Parts: sequence; structure tokens; C-alpha cells
Amino acid sequence: MIQGQAAVDQLIELLDLKRVDAATFQGESPQTGAQRVFGGQVAGQALVAAGRTVDPTRHVHSLHGYFVRAGDPTEPITFHVENIRDGRSFSVRRSTAKQHGKTIFFMSASFQIPEEGLDHHTPAPDDVPAPEDVPTILHWAEKYPERMAMFKNSPRSVDVRYVGVPGWVPPGDRGIQPQQRVWMRLDGKLPDDPLIHACALTYASDMSLLDAVLSTHGEVWGPGGVIGASLDHALWFHRPFRADEWFLYDSSSPNASGARGLANGRMFTRDGQHIASAVQEGLLRRIGG
Repeated sequence: MIQGQAAVDQLIELLDLKRVDAATFQGESPQTGAQRVFGGQVAGQALVAAGRTVDPTRHVHSLHGYFVRAGDPTEPITFHVENIRDGRSFSVRRSTAKQHGKTIFFMSASFQIPEEGLDHHTPAPDDVPAPEDVPTILHWAEKYPERMAMFKNSPRSVDVRYVGVPGWVPPGDRGIQPQQRVWMRLDGKLPDDPLIHACALTYASDMSLLDAVLSTHGEVWGPGGVIGASLDHALWFHRPFRADEWFLYDSSSPNASGARGLANGRMFTRDGQHIASAVQEGLLRRIGG
């Protein structure tokens, strides 16, 4: 398993799309043997494409995307960016990802010039242990090697530390939890470009969010539990941040019905600054053992 700066460098390379023309970009996927492209990857790449067509003094403040088809990791992904509007303060782009002539993902993203205004946010949870006091992914891998097999070939560019129990443990090993809390950071140094940090956070935001739906029921991913897929994803960026510094992903689920589950997530820096919010709905279906 590739970890640390080497994995982060791979992610940076993954986000460094090839420019085909002024509005078209091409991206690759890591060859890990996965059957489909990780949703956070295609969302992060779509944001890179959109951001590369915007004045760099304008920073992304929100994105809304839909996962339409499973991506093929063995084929390049083509991203086409439509310039919806460039106003005095905001720029809006639509970024569409295609493979084999069909759309697999599309996103609307809005960018804003820096401005001053009202400033407040709800406080971060105050009863959460520090990331250094939370088990690493290696701890869980040693405890459940058979459940970690699905991740063994994937580069681990994000250091993910579950405050509670991960969603992929065996059935019966996870109790009901009203919140899913996870410490995260990119496991190495990123360039100072704010767009790269926004894209890296977008990549990470697709990790563990739907776990909050399962934790409400004490359910797990995989054999004996649930199989799922992201349907849509929304992300709002509130304050400047570095994705290579620790942030707490505090998630919960307000609803599950119709084989779909909704999850909300808030991201806080170690000093309690609310840097981003995410909402995702996923398809969730029970499978056999």
C-alpha cells in the first residue's frame, strides 16, 4: 500500500489534468484493479478543470455534482468546461466528465473574488479526541485484514482516523452511532495553490460521509451488510484552509428511505474553524453474506 508523500504526489499528478484546448481537459485514474472510478477522484478532477478556466484570484465557494454512470478506471476521462457566466464578483462553470461518449459525472461550480462581510459559524464538537489519540487505518487493517483487502492496492493519500468504528468492519462489530466523526488530512505536503487544496478536500469529502447513514442503524459496508454508490454531492467552502493539515469531518444522517440515504458533513480545523460543509445522497442496498 502506497502511503505518505508518495501517495500524495500521485494524487497531485492525478489532479494535474492534460489540457486539450481552452475548455477541454483529460484525466487518468490510478490502476489499482478497482471496478469503477472513485467518486471523489472524478469530482476533484472536474473541479480542477473548471478552476483552470477561471481567474485564479477567484476561489471556489461551492459545487454541486451528480454521479450519472460508473467510471471506467482503465480509460481516460474527458472533461469539458462550459463558461456559464463571468460577473463582477462571481464566475460559474459547468464541468462534464465523459467516457466512451457518455456522461459519467457533471458538476456546477461557483467562484468568488475575496470579500469582507458578516462572519459566524456554529461551534465544533468539543468532546472529540485529538487525531494523535485516535487509531490509525493501520490499526484497523491489522484487526480486520480480510475487510481491508479491498483497499490494499489503493494509494492512501489521505490519512483517515475514525473517532468511532469504521463502516467496513464485519457485521455485528459496529453499534449505533448518531454521528460519524473522522479526522482527515492529506498525508504529505501539497503545493500552496488554493485550487489544489479545494480539489484535494473535494476528493477527501467523498470518504466516510455515507458511513453516517449506516452508523444510524449500526450497519456496515460489504458482505452481510450494505452495498452503495454516491448519487450526488454538494460542497461549500467557507474559509481558507490547508487540506494537508488536520480537519474533523463531523457527519450525521437526517434521513434514509427508498433505498437512498442522505448525509450531512461539517469540516473543522483543529482550532475549531468551520472550513467546509458537504451533503451527499447515496444508493444503499442490502446484500447477502
